[in-house]
Amino acid sequence: MAGATGNSYKHEIVSLASDKGGRFVLPLLIGAALLSAALIVWAVGDWALGAGFAATIVGLAALLHLVRPQRAPAALVREVAPDWTVTRAAANALGMAVAVTDRSGRLVCASDLYGEWFPGYPAPPSLPLDRDGAALLAEAGRAAWRDGEASCDTLSRGALKAEARITRTGRSDDYLLWHFSPVRQVSLIEQFTAMVMGEMGTQLGEAGLMAAIIGAEGRIRGANEAFVLRAAGRGDADLTGRDLAAYFRRDEEGRIFFAREAPGMLPIAIFRVLLRADQPDGPALVLLVDQPGNVAAGGSSLSYFQALLALMPFGLAMTDRDGRLLFLNESFARAANVPDGHRPAYPGDLVVTEDQAALAAAVRRYAVGPQMTGDIAVRLRNRPEEPVALSLAGVRGLGEAAVILTLKDNDEEGRLKRQVAQATKMQAVGQLAGGVAHDFNNILTAIIGHCDLMLMRHTPGDSDYDDIQQIKSNSNRAASLTRQLLAFSRQQTLRPQVIQLPDIVADVSNLLKRLIGEKVKLEVSHGRNLGLVRADPGQMEQVIVNLAVNARDAMPGGGTLTIQTFSISAAQVREMRSTVLPAADYTGLRVSDTGIGIPPDMVTKIFEPFFTTKEVGKGTGLGLSTVYGIVKQSGGYIFAESAPGQGTSFTIYLPVHVASADEKQAATIRTPPSRKVSWGTGTILLVEDEDMVRAVAERALTRQGYTVLTAADGEQGLEALSGADRVDLLISDVVMPNMDGPAMVREARRSMPALPVLFMSGYAEEQLRKSIDIANVAFLPKPFSVAQLSEAVADAFARTQPDGDAPDNGESSPWRDGMA
Repeated sequence: MAGATGNSYKHEIVSLASDKGGRFVLPLLIGAALLSAALIVWAVGDWALGAGFAATIVGLAALLHLVRPQRAPAALVREVAPDWTVTRAAANALGMAVAVTDRSGRLVCASDLYGEWFPGYPAPPSLPLDRDGAALLAEAGRAAWRDGEASCDTLSRGALKAEARITRTGRSDDYLLWHFSPVRQVSLIEQFTAMVMGEMGTQLGEAGLMAAIIGAEGRIRGANEAFVLRAAGRGDADLTGRDLAAYFRRDEEGRIFFAREAPGMLPIAIFRVLLRADQPDGPALVLLVDQPGNVAAGGSSLSYFQALLALMPFGLAMTDRDGRLLFLNESFARAANVPDGHRPAYPGDLVVTEDQAALAAAVRRYAVGPQMTGDIAVRLRNRPEEPVALSLAGVRGLGEAAVILTLKDNDEEGRLKRQVAQATKMQAVGQLAGGVAHDFNNILTAIIGHCDLMLMRHTPGDSDYDDIQQIKSNSNRAASLTRQLLAFSRQQTLRPQVIQLPDIVADVSNLLKRLIGEKVKLEVSHGRNLGLVRADPGQMEQVIVNLAVNARDAMPGGGTLTIQTFSISAAQVREMRSTVLPAADYTGLRVSDTGIGIPPDMVTKIFEPFFTTKEVGKGTGLGLSTVYGIVKQSGGYIFAESAPGQGTSFTIYLPVHVASADEKQAATIRTPPSRKVSWGTGTILLVEDEDMVRAVAERALTRQGYTVLTAADGEQGLEALSGADRVDLLISDVVMPNMDGPAMVREARRSMPALPVLFMSGYAEEQLRKSIDIANVAFLPKPFSVAQLSEAVADAFARTQPDGDAPDNGESSPWRDGMA
């Protein structure tokens, strides 16, 4: 029923007549008084008497005008009818059953819920209520007209139990607002459940009583914390709706125990109190208490000792004199890898066949001999790869028990040992890879250099041109392989910059779409408020590409490749409780696929070099090791999560970069572009122990127009330096026999402190700068081409100032203040 629009406010009260009286009566009286005064003067001839009479009349008229009730002049008073649609919409929005009646008892407004409860929208109090509900409601309505408000809380209509609040309202208090609300009937079982789970249940627990409320079907409706802790093992477990009987077990003697507790614990006495006496199978209050008296009678002090041992955090078991197992706690079963419900009869059933006789003999010896302790090394049947130490101790005075066995859970210790061994192996492999890469870089430098020199004499179209290009291309592929080795060993040369990870993902997205093919769907999502990171953009692109290619290969039938960036705060890292990831702010990169997954035994090996799950000839095994090396060298962390058939997810955490004051100042300084020239002049001293590299570099620089002096080691370099009239640039290898490059440069700087130096090496620049403390040096990584060598030399000459010092522009450049 929609809100009624009554006609009680459609009339208008118009007081024009009274307004006119107030406006014209006083002037008429004044006129009449003057006329009367004129008549008196004319009849009597006394001007004083006429004036007094007129003044009296005028004064009385003025007094009457002042004491008369004032009305707004010419006011038209009009009351506008209320908009009941707004009231009805508000009531519907709040889900209220509301009705409004006027003084005549007519319903002028009602909500939809009111119509649902009372079909046909009858006007209160004439509602179809049970018993004398309508009469009570009418009495409450009369009280509301009299007192302003009233209530009635005993209304019912079938299953509906409601209460009503009546309020007199309106501009002239000429309406009644009827608000009906349902009354929730709290059942007896709900009342007892609230008490058991509240303060009363806490007090019962402190008194040693466990309590629970069960329904007629035997399921738990509520329980106190003492019961929950014993039944589930933790106090915050939710047992609502669980079968009560499932938490107990019965032994051969008919005693009741909690199912989760080990044998030997105290039995439980259960008392059932019916909540309704007329329902023997209805809801009940169940009270439980330990009964130690029966245990003492049946098993003496041994049961108490077993109950104590069951609570110990380390593995304990007991045997009798014949070697039969009487008891073992959960820690022992976990350390021995005993399946649930398969308790062995003898300790020998836990170890391999070769160790059974020795263990049985040791148990018998400790059982009948003097009380003593000792250890025996055995191999567990379920974990025979490494021996464990089993401690034995003879005991007396515990009835059948004669020997206590102690077994330590070495899972965590073994895992740490394996991690240390793995880290040691990876470090050794990394050092080997770095050395191999250095030697290969020298060879590849010579090959690539000679190819460049030959290409200067051959133009496209020559018969040898394509062959030379093929040699150079394969050499570059080999150089990429050595860079992967250096990346794995964390010895590659990185050019870190302050970047945003979403920018790197965006730059490489188009390439990824071509690499993964049409069967794989690429999904990219970025988090908000991502912090800046400091990393090499090119290497981070290589990380994403390697992970994407691996994901593609793991989804031969197609799937979804997901790349996500997100931020994680130090507080969130602490909540992770990771033993590897330090608490700090990170920007994360997650690459996930829906592929075949990785078996658990291979997840720990995937970052090892040359380890691959692909077929022979389809992978070098360096992809993930390269990713691992780049991430670690960038100061980050990488974790892999995978399960067979559920895909794989690689998560990378890079620390958020906080710019220092020097970096902020350097960011405001613009670096002048380097002057690159195609022809050079000056004298260069080239010191290189590898003949082939020295020959290539000498020919390349000579063709560039420089005068080149050569030396095979540091000592020869110093001799050539002292014998030359002028040396404008010193180019030297780092690692050389007799005297290495840094030692030679320190000696040369004593006599020529402004001598520019360009180091070239197959080792990483970062590694060299940590071990060499020499200012104003540039670095050229091997392998390099003729063009790269020429560019590095030209850049070195361009940066050389008249006084010989290199400019300090504050940015990452080949010229830096100090090698450390």
